[in-house]
Amino acid sequence: MPNLSNQDVQLAQGMFVSNANQQHPLGTRGCDAAGHVHRYCKAGVADLVAGLTVQSSAPIAGHLLQQANTTGNLTAGSPSIKVTCASSAAVGFYSEGYMLFATGLGQGMRLMIDKHAAVSTGATGEFFFYPDDPLTVAISTGTTKVSLFANKYANVITTPATTATGTIVGVATYIITAGQFGWIQTWGPCGVVGDDTTALGGLVWGPAGTTGRAVGADATGAATLLAKQIIGVLMQANVAAQVMLVDLKISP
Repeated sequence: MPNLSNQDVQLAQGMFVSNANQQHPLGTRGCDAAGHVHRYCKAGVADLVAGLTVQSSAPIAGHLLQQANTTGNLTAGSPSIKVTCASSAAVGFYSEGYMLFATGLGQGMRLMIDKHAAVSTGATGEFFFYPDDPLTVAISTGTTKVSLFANKYANVITTPATTATGTIVGVATYIITAGQFGWIQTWGPCGVVGDDTTALGGLVWGPAGTTGRAVGADATGAATLLAKQIIGVLMQANVAAQVMLVDLKISP
C-alpha cells in the first residue's frame, strides 16, 4: 500500500472556502486548535448546505464484481489491470478511489486507483495504480473479479431522506458549490439540523426522515436501527428543523 502519512501539512485551501480547483488529495485531514476535524471533499451535482449531513456517492452496480480482462498484465508488480465494465465510466471517475478484489486469486486486496481513461458500457478499461502500490500478487481471469469504488469524499451529496445510498462521511459547515472542493466536518462539536426531540446525550443517527437531517436513536424502532449510521452524540436536546450542537464521531 502507499506510504502512510499523518497529513501534518500546511493546508493550501482555507476553511469556509469553495474552490473550483483541487488543492489537496481527497480525504486530507484538517484539524484546528480546538480539535475539530475536517476532511477535504468534492461536492457532487448539488451544493452542500451548512448543517446537513453528507454522504459518499452511491456505488455503481455495473462496476461491481467485474471480470479481470485477459489482455491486461495479471502478474505481481503490474502497475495496472484491465477490467471489462458493464457500465460506462467517465475519465478519472475512479481516480483516488479503490479497486477491491472480491473473488478468486487476490481476494481481499484493496488498491488505490491513480488514473484511467473513459470506459464505454461493455468495454474494457485499463486502471492504473499508484506507482508505490502495484499489484502485489498474480491474479486470474478465470476466478478474479473486482469491484470499483470512488473515493468516499468524491462527488459527495446531501444524505437522502430515509434511506442512505452511500456512507455518511461528514457534515457541511458552509456552502460548497456543486462540483467544487471544500471541507466538511467529521469530528467534534458541530451544528447539525435535527429531525426529532431526542434528549441531550442521545446518540444521533442518519439518515433521517428529512433530507440531510439527524435523528436520535430513541426515535427509531429496533428494526430500523440496522439501516442507520451513527454520527455522534447530542450536546443539547434535539429540536426538529433547528440546528443542534452534536459531538461528531464520524472520522477522527
